[in-house]
Amino acid sequence: MDENVYKHLAERLDALPNAFPSTEDGIELRLLAKLFTPEEADLAARLRLTLETPAQIADRIGGDPDAHRIALKGMARRGLIAVGQSEHGLGYGLMPFVVGIYEMQAGRLDTELAKLFEKYYLQAFGQMLSIQPPVHRVIPVQESIRVDLEIHPFESVTAIVENAKSWGVLDCICRTQKSLIGEPCEHPLDVCMIFSQKPGSYDHNATVRALTKEQAIDTLQRAADAGLVHSVSNNQEGSWYICNCCTCSCGILRGIKDLGIANVVARSGYVNQVDDNLCINCGDCVEQCQFEALSMDESAQVDTVRCVGCGVCIVTCLEDALSLVRRPFNEASSPPATEADWRLERAQIRGQDLNKVL
Repeated sequence: MDENVYKHLAERLDALPNAFPSTEDGIELRLLAKLFTPEEADLAARLRLTLETPAQIADRIGGDPDAHRIALKGMARRGLIAVGQSEHGLGYGLMPFVVGIYEMQAGRLDTELAKLFEKYYLQAFGQMLSIQPPVHRVIPVQESIRVDLEIHPFESVTAIVENAKSWGVLDCICRTQKSLIGEPCEHPLDVCMIFSQKPGSYDHNATVRALTKEQAIDTLQRAADAGLVHSVSNNQEGSWYICNCCTCSCGILRGIKDLGIANVVARSGYVNQVDDNLCINCGDCVEQCQFEALSMDESAQVDTVRCVGCGVCIVTCLEDALSLVRRPFNEASSPPATEADWRLERAQIRGQDLNKVL
């Protein structure tokens, strides 16, 4: 393995706001070597976050545009780099390792890659999860919010689904990975959702199963019924996926249980509230909460610091004793408006010059 070329790519990925921390024994290099050939790693490390055509890339770094085009198409098909329409035609760009490259390997994940990722997760992932603002934010189960409250579009799973033109679902790579290393959980696999503004985007996709809008809504309900937490990218505009997560397998939420990091995910703008007159002390909500935010006394008690405002416990309460209400103003903060704003804020906190990777 040519460590230098993979080290260059690893350093480039770590220079992105998402981060890709190094490890003492170089697990991150072995991960990249599993996914990229040396030639691909060398080319990927020269890409920018801004999409460029093969001709533009060749003008900037040298080489044959046609050869670059072939290599870039091959990497894009395997989910190793970003691809999309730019001002000058089909463009390619660098993609973060998480969320990005790793999640796109759902169709290629094998036991070797799963074990490598687990080693990397335990050694370095905590560094990435500790950086603010978080990569993900929680979005409430729709039925859990009191009907008299205003819900902003970025807080509504229904609005995200309604605003899309294409809907798809794929197996959760986190639960697949944990299963491959012999640590499966009981939650459903086929609940990771993806969206596009282009009609028919997933009709012929080998990894993503195309859904109708109604099927997408049903998938959300199935995830909520299974006790899974809706989480999305930590920005208000342009949400293109909904992860349905658990603390037993999710790479983000595991940070709470396995790595002891309290703020791995941005809380929703809501917090759980108990109606003591309706609570019958059954304890079902305590069992359902993945964040240990509920306990029982004479009625259910909410730890407002631990509560992330997901609403998962509320749909299990047959007495309607629980509901989400707005957090106090001093406890709530709005997510960055766009992904670009999120990147800028995170880069500033890391002391990075974002212009070097754009």
